[in-house]
Amino acid sequence: RQMCIRDRIWGAGAIGGTIGAYAARAGREAVLVDVVADHVDAMNRDGLRITGPVETFSAEVTAVTPDRLEGRWDAVLLCTKALHTEDAIAAIAPHLADDGFVVSVQNGLNEFAIAAHVGEERTVGAFVNFGADYLEPGVIHFGGRGAVVVGELDGRSSERLAWLLELMRTFEPNAVATDNIWGYLWGKMGYGAMLFAGALCDESIADVLDSREARPILDRLAAEVLAVAAAEGVRPLGFNGFEPAAFGPSGDPAARAASYDAMVAHNRGSAKTHSGVWRDLAVRKRKTEVDAQFSPILARAEAHGVAVPATRRLVDTMHEVEAGRRPQAWATLMRLGEAEEAAPA
Repeated sequence: RQMCIRDRIWGAGAIGGTIGAYAARAGREAVLVDVVADHVDAMNRDGLRITGPVETFSAEVTAVTPDRLEGRWDAVLLCTKALHTEDAIAAIAPHLADDGFVVSVQNGLNEFAIAAHVGEERTVGAFVNFGADYLEPGVIHFGGRGAVVVGELDGRSSERLAWLLELMRTFEPNAVATDNIWGYLWGKMGYGAMLFAGALCDESIADVLDSREARPILDRLAAEVLAVAAAEGVRPLGFNGFEPAAFGPSGDPAARAASYDAMVAHNRGSAKTHSGVWRDLAVRKRKTEVDAQFSPILARAEAHGVAVPATRRLVDTMHEVEAGRRPQAWATLMRLGEAEEAAPA
């Protein structure tokens, strides 16, 4: 039996815009909520346009700003930047049905913040690693496919999870459901620490991952995040070349090298050459998600007594780049290596 779920996509940028356009093209009702009025106007006037090497098409969608919303919904796909999660949830809550739920289709561990507002039983996890960028009002660049995984926080199967998986498969046919969504989310943060580090310079994702000079720093960052995950009792899972076990305490140099080579190959195959973090700094000249994504990790590291000096230096250095006190340069990335001597073996 197919569930009849009234849903909204909150955030029509790289992630939400891509999902919404594909859902609309597949014949689903697509209502997208976004705070950027020009983007909303363009979508309503001209449709939502997807460009890039994967596909180019326009989809007819309905778009609104949060202040124009009415009604209550069974599901909300939250696709905002992590730093906007708290504000978005506060605005979503009055519109959520009594048995409604929120799906975090974001980067980071935002499920913690969402569950704190609406309850863990009304929170569903999602992991995405496809490459996309917001280009201009009404236009999203879809640069490359990547893993898409959905899961209940407690690992169970459910009707709503089956509904969500079908929705995700409208744009990623290989999307899957998992009983270990936390494994993917923590795994993504291990990989994400590498991307944040790479954004401190002007090189591409693939070139940073391919650098023998940068790899010891990236090793340390991934290992620290994965150590916190282990303290949480989470078994991180791999995707698109990133193999968490290679960066853990029992990982060996050959396994790490193979993982790097696979990650480089995956990223060289995407038209999205730089991370969204890099775009925030270099193109959009705005604050990154560094605090929203790493604060939960730092808090849990402290609670478990796990030392994360390289991660703390990453956050501090990103703040300096955001404030214009350090440039996006190779030397800024290399500065993270100064934390390694103080880090535990």
